[in-house]
Amino acid sequence: MARAQYFILREGAGWKIRHNEKDYPYDTQAAAMKAAVDAAHSTGKKGLDAQVLIQGRDGKWQTEWTYGHDPYPPKG
Repeated sequence: MARAQYFILREGAGWKIRHNEKDYPYDTQAAAMKAAVDAAHSTGKKGLDAQVLIQGRDGKWQTEWTYGHDPYPPKG
């Protein structure tokens, strides 16, 4: 099964979500995270695996939220 992935990364002074080779800008990491989790949740409800990943300072990707494994809406 295909997995929808929403990547959150820093861009200049802001943040962006990259999904399906398109970028969506946000002013803050929190705003990008909320939008990515909401989008991944909607995708997951359609029967697809979906996850949100964030790029760390070291350049490595880490999974922040996965449909069906993490609470929605996220705590905190």
